[in-house]
Amino acid sequence: MSAAEAMDIAVERGLDLVKISPTANPPVCRLMDYGKYRFEQSKREKEARRNQHVVEVKEIRMSPGIGENDFNVKLRNGQKFLKDGDRLKVSVRFRGREMAHTSIGEELLHKFAESCADIASVDKAPKLEGRNMSVFLSPKTSK
Repeated sequence: MSAAEAMDIAVERGLDLVKISPTANPPVCRLMDYGKYRFEQSKREKEARRNQHVVEVKEIRMSPGIGENDFNVKLRNGQKFLKDGDRLKVSVRFRGREMAHTSIGEELLHKFAESCADIASVDKAPKLEGRNMSVFLSPKTSK
């Protein structure tokens, strides 16, 4: 039908004439309450924003000479971060002569990763970058 006829019908019913596909031949239009449509669309977008979870990268720093109890505290905090769905960066900082014994830090990171193996998987293996050695852990997806 012509655009004028469609517009008359829209005015008669108290609705809006909305072009759905203006590039088609002939253009496709629809009769709808456009204000209500926009309101419902914005409502859906707000709901989607509310339900999305932004994954953060949390960091835990240690030194090679960390005590057993301090290690356990850091481990519990790391497991809590992973259970919340955040990625985790565990790093060991070497100072002074500790740089000669980077294997101690690597063992520490492997121990940390093994302790979290049931809830997390290793993204990046321990890697030395300057004076820091770090490993990335990400939570396992629960189905």
